[in-house]
Amino acid sequence: MQTLIMIIQFVLGLSIIVGIHELGHMLWAKLFGMRVETYTIGFPPKIIRFKWGETEYSIGALPFGGSVKIAGMIDESLDTGHLHQELRPWEFRAKPAWQRMVVMLGGIMFNALSGIFIFICLTWTLGDTYLSKEEVNKHGVLPNATGLMLGFQAGDKLVNINGKGFTNFADVISPRNLLQDNGYYTVERNGQEIHIDIPSNLVEKLSEDKAALSFVSPRMPFVVELIQPQSGASKAGLQSGDRILAIDELPVVYFDQLQSVLESHAGREVAITYLRGGAAHVTTAEIDATGKLGFVPHFLLQYTEKEYNLGQAVVIGSKKAIEVVRVNVAALGKMITGKISASKSLSGPIGIAQIFGKHFDWIHFWNIVGFLSMVLAFTNLLPIPALDGGHVVLLGYEMITGRKISDGALQIIQKVGIAILLFLIGFGLFNDFRKLFW
Repeated sequence: MQTLIMIIQFVLGLSIIVGIHELGHMLWAKLFGMRVETYTIGFPPKIIRFKWGETEYSIGALPFGGSVKIAGMIDESLDTGHLHQELRPWEFRAKPAWQRMVVMLGGIMFNALSGIFIFICLTWTLGDTYLSKEEVNKHGVLPNATGLMLGFQAGDKLVNINGKGFTNFADVISPRNLLQDNGYYTVERNGQEIHIDIPSNLVEKLSEDKAALSFVSPRMPFVVELIQPQSGASKAGLQSGDRILAIDELPVVYFDQLQSVLESHAGREVAITYLRGGAAHVTTAEIDATGKLGFVPHFLLQYTEKEYNLGQAVVIGSKKAIEVVRVNVAALGKMITGKISASKSLSGPIGIAQIFGKHFDWIHFWNIVGFLSMVLAFTNLLPIPALDGGHVVLLGYEMITGRKISDGALQIIQKVGIAILLFLIGFGLFNDFRKLFW
């Protein structure tokens, strides 16, 4: 069931993004008087199709792309039948180069605008909820194995990132900061400031090991919240709101300390010192074989909540959308220079589907749709033949020189572009299967 939910989210999200992209091409083409023959979301076989005016609209069974077929254009369909016919005024090739360029940029514009719109709406309706640096630094951070490898220690307090102050703890693992050249953290440890370098391939390592994504997390003071029936905590008389102070006289201020002590005493009876109503009490409890007492904790860190008016949401939401592009530009630069491995960082359809997750959350869903809209806008702007950016480069050449690229050359360029795209899709799928099975 969870896998089905993931697939449904992937198909729905991708259909929205591709549909908006192709809509951008189609509307600009129609605005300039070009005849649009087909508008398709997905690849054949077609499961839904109807004709409205001059255009056939359809949905394909394979939700991995889409297309708009404009009369008189050499596109990925490689249909060249029109080349042997007399030039007609409604054809793509009959229009000025600047109009053809706007049509090719239409999908990119619509994806970028829709991505910005989504981030603005989410920011306006939800505001921000985050852990502040000051709140986390009351107790310090807890590194996992990757964090320890980088040089963090339990209790470190974060001072700045890459020499700059920050407010939101999430900035610590933001790709923007992880991808910066010569990046580093400054932490306070035992009254001294220490620099911890960010390896240039850290993003690559994190993409391979999803469990290591949050290589540092806040240390969490806690109280008992929900007691499981017939558990050790229940039999010991613990209640909601109790604050555990020690296990067998070993202090457990933070939840990670409690977990460590319980695991080392698994299957044994222990003395628990706890605080209730301002007074300390002692009881005994049986820890089960898995190192659990049997309660759900309530963490005591205070989250900061912010609300934004529409004007503020426009500014902040737009910045969030643009940040997606900045991160992709930085990642592409590192792949080109060999600082991170493309084979370890790039994903295909399976990897994209996994981003949506196996549980439906509409906030998460629209965040991912907004993110992927910006990614698609950036990707399509790359000067690769068969992508919109490739067409834009050729049209730019025509506008500068006044000379059109020959139809024969366009066909060759388009074929090369399709071969490149097929290779990239295959490469992404290979990486997906490698991450799943190897």
